[in-house]
Amino acid sequence: MRESKKFLFVWWDGGGNMPPVLHLVRQLRSRGHLVHVLSDPSSEQSFREAGATFAAFRRAPHRIDLRPENDPLRDWETRNPKKALENLRDRLLFGPAAGYAQDTLDQIMQFQPDAVGIMDLTLGAMMAAERARVPAAVIAPHILAYPVPGRPPFGPGFLPPRSALERLRDRVVAGLSERVLKKGLPGFNSVRRQFGLEPVTGVFEQVQRMTRILVLTSPSLELPGGPLPDNVRYVGPVLSDPAWATPWSWHCALEKREPLVLLSLSTTFQNQRETLQRAIHGLGQLAVRALITVGPALRREDFNAPANVVIRKSAPHSQVLPHVDAMITHAGHGSVIRALAHGVPLVCVPMGRDQNDMAARVVYHGAGVRLSRSAPVQQFTDAVKKVLDDNRFRDAAAKLGAAIRRDAENSTAIVELERLAGCKDRTGRLDRDPVLSPFVLRG
Repeated sequence: MRESKKFLFVWWDGGGNMPPVLHLVRQLRSRGHLVHVLSDPSSEQSFREAGATFAAFRRAPHRIDLRPENDPLRDWETRNPKKALENLRDRLLFGPAAGYAQDTLDQIMQFQPDAVGIMDLTLGAMMAAERARVPAAVIAPHILAYPVPGRPPFGPGFLPPRSALERLRDRVVAGLSERVLKKGLPGFNSVRRQFGLEPVTGVFEQVQRMTRILVLTSPSLELPGGPLPDNVRYVGPVLSDPAWATPWSWHCALEKREPLVLLSLSTTFQNQRETLQRAIHGLGQLAVRALITVGPALRREDFNAPANVVIRKSAPHSQVLPHVDAMITHAGHGSVIRALAHGVPLVCVPMGRDQNDMAARVVYHGAGVRLSRSAPVQQFTDAVKKVLDDNRFRDAAAKLGAAIRRDAENSTAIVELERLAGCKDRTGRLDRDPVLSPFVLRG
């Protein structure tokens, strides 16, 4: 009989990052383990329904719902890359580290977990796990956001460099990004000293101190680069729909008539209303049927729809995508990975976060095209027509889809977490040699 272990997850509610962790919680509970979650109050119901016990952030920034005015990060307020990076530094990575660390340490002391799983940008929680000497895994519910040799810096959405000038571009941008983020280190190290820990010298050194970094995606989607740090494991993607998606009953989509296009631009508010309306107008100029899901952050009555467009609050994409011929997406990881798993080519309209880099990966692998969020109506029309008319996009999406489905079916995430909880001591030393993920980075 499998030994029951205790897992603590520290997570913040970012919309699209929720289905992967909820899947992990359900899987661990089904295997007889106890799961406790520390997260935003907005996520309490979802985690409890998945079978976890729950505690809300108290000292750390937190949101009570998905309304934009209650978003501590408010990353949609600026489109200036430097300002966006400063906000990320001050509002998530380093600025609130003390609050995340103390909240996490409180839960570690109360719950006494065998292992901790931590959302990949929550450095304060990692500090607490280090202080408590509990085996900890950083969990990335998207592509790897940390620097990898030979891979473009995370953020701008660069394609792999093809010239000396582009390699110089990557080095300059990476250096500028590190300079901005490093300004958060003095305050972060002050908190580390309060917790009895020595200072770190690098921006991502706190992450490197964790036992594992589990990347919940398919390496087939990644850009060339490497080698990776020894503690990184690609464990396969999660293809679950978000819990708030309601059953789909648009039966006419099943009829073989005009192509069906799905349009969805983010679960959370990213100031996407005007972009979404232009995309809707663009679809109105085509001989297609279109299904628009606006998500919980927007109201469908705020949009004007032509006759060939149906607007819904939500629909389970896993039910819709088998019938879809193309998708317009903000290029969030969850949306991209589910669409490609069904072989659907993409028009990517990144809004920020990891989306520029996800769009770059779609373009690099030939599975779609990329547009600016400020693109005019005609560009949306032309882009959709392009991915519908050129079979190379669908062929590339189908090739990626086969790899993504295989990697999802063979996910090693739960195995890695169970092994982590089976450590002999509290330092993170595994009780036997680790079983490496079967995935190998392509390229």
